Amino acid sequence: MKNIVRNITAALVSVICLGSCSQEFLDEVKPTTGVPIESIYESRATAEGAMAGILRRFRGQFENAAGVATTDVGGLNSIFYARSVKGNDVISTTSWYGTDYENNNREPTYRRPTFTWNYPFFMINQVNNFIKQVNASTKIVEDDKNELLGQAYALRAFFYHQLVLEFSKSYNEDQNYPAPPIYKEPTVEPKGMSTVKEVYDFMVDDLTTAIPLLSEDRLGKSFVNKEVANAILAQVYQVMGKWDLAEAAAVEAYGGNVTSVLDAGGYGSGFKDNASVEWLWGSPQRPDQSNYYYLAPHAFSDHRSPGYYSAYVNSTFVSLFSATDVRGGVGPTKLFNKKSATLPSTDYRYYVSNKFSFTFSSHSPIIRYAEMILVDAEAKARQGNNGGAKTVLFALQKNRDANAVQSSNTGQALIDEILVERRKELFLENGVEWFDAKRLGKGMPRDGNQRLKGPNAGVTYDLQAHDLRFMLKVPQSEIDANPFIDNTVNNGK
Repeated sequence: MKNIVRNITAALVSVICLGSCSQEFLDEVKPTTGVPIESIYESRATAEGAMAGILRRFRGQFENAAGVATTDVGGLNSIFYARSVKGNDVISTTSWYGTDYENNNREPTYRRPTFTWNYPFFMINQVNNFIKQVNASTKIVEDDKNELLGQAYALRAFFYHQLVLEFSKSYNEDQNYPAPPIYKEPTVEPKGMSTVKEVYDFMVDDLTTAIPLLSEDRLGKSFVNKEVANAILAQVYQVMGKWDLAEAAAVEAYGGNVTSVLDAGGYGSGFKDNASVEWLWGSPQRPDQSNYYYLAPHAFSDHRSPGYYSAYVNSTFVSLFSATDVRGGVGPTKLFNKKSATLPSTDYRYYVSNKFSFTFSSHSPIIRYAEMILVDAEAKARQGNNGGAKTVLFALQKNRDANAVQSSNTGQALIDEILVERRKELFLENGVEWFDAKRLGKGMPRDGNQRLKGPNAGVTYDLQAHDLRFMLKVPQSEIDANPFIDNTVNNGK
């Protein structure tokens, strides 16, 4: 933790707003020496430059404990993609993310736990320093301060959600289970573990504080506004099972008009441009500021461009889509394709995905409006509003498939249908299959043409309900550096 905090000031000093701040993402600035940190917070514009620098770190080439940058720790989307390969819909080779696919990249000295702990805390500490400096500024007017602080509170909650999802049991399984420490201000003084309930209470407090401070305006889709903060809150309430609040937050996030935030015609355009009307929050990049081959899932799942060609698609997942669904179909211009005409259908390499197009300027989705539409549908169904849930669900389904027929399901059958729709809609984006299984205490049994499934050579690769492998172990580096956390933190994991 101490090593992370030491870098905060340097990271913020290196980010100053140059020129106009109206562009989609502020130009990355070269490190500057001898600049008092207070000068970064002399105006809203310069503070927004500091925020742009924080947002730039959503992607990057991060180093492991040995000081070596590795391809499977490329920022936020590497966390999302590691979740995606743990389930049944995606199949990974033994290349990058192969041990995540095997569900064994979780030991205290392994790369996934170390990165997934250190990276969110790095981001949280940058945000905490931002909050401190904005509050201390005598130059930024109150209204501007509020909007800047609203962005920061929402970002802090977002990264705490990633931590508690990865290192603790789910909220509805054990609210008293140990969770990562809560840091509300920049500090080099370590703290002990919190609890799951404490983290969720903290996130709700941050988000409900942030939302009234924010407006719908923002510099670009990489920045947080009121809609984004509501979307993060909807995800938090979804895990907590607070369905009335999840519904309200989701509707605030997407606006309540399903068709106005969907574009079926653009679904097959490669998921590489956050200018799409469907993207609520996304991380852009350009060739001279690229994440290059670290960009997940693009560099791993796109078999049409030079990349790793390491992700394949389970045949049972492909079969969920009708031939007229814009999210499915098999062929060069469809969302799935056959890798080779000579491979048998039982081969794990049989199907590949065309969803993500990989270039050095491809953007990364963080939250799309469709996710909020499906949160709304699920929340309505879980509150017994079957009619409302089916109306919202069908509006999305009809947009994706002109031949869709409205569901006749009710109760649990309707909820199950919505959960399948979430997998179909958000495939490869954010680890939705893993997220839903963990929050609901379900397993992810593997079937179809999976490369590794069930008991295999004495190893059970499927994740069972409440499987301990849904959790990463606290990194040994944190245990060694933090006097308030010892090896017992991983007991029973």
